[in-house]
Amino acid sequence: MQPLTAKELEYIADSMSNEDLLVKQCIAAASQTQTPHVQQLCSQLADRHMQHYGHLMQVLQQHAQVAPNMLQ
Repeated sequence: MQPLTAKELEYIADSMSNEDLLVKQCIAAASQTQTPHVQQLCSQLADRHMQHYGHLMQVLQQHAQVAPNMLQ
């Protein structure tokens, strides 16, 4: 595996920030609605965005093993 470029690392960091925001918004929406179906949907979406965040974190961890000095 080749190390990620600085641009790719920036894109991943931005994506992680976006996923984190989406998780928070889904959790907030689930807590504010009174409709059980909408609550369930928002919770499922929050879980999916947490998975996306976790996957992006794994990519960064793999990159750190390939190019440990680039993430400092």
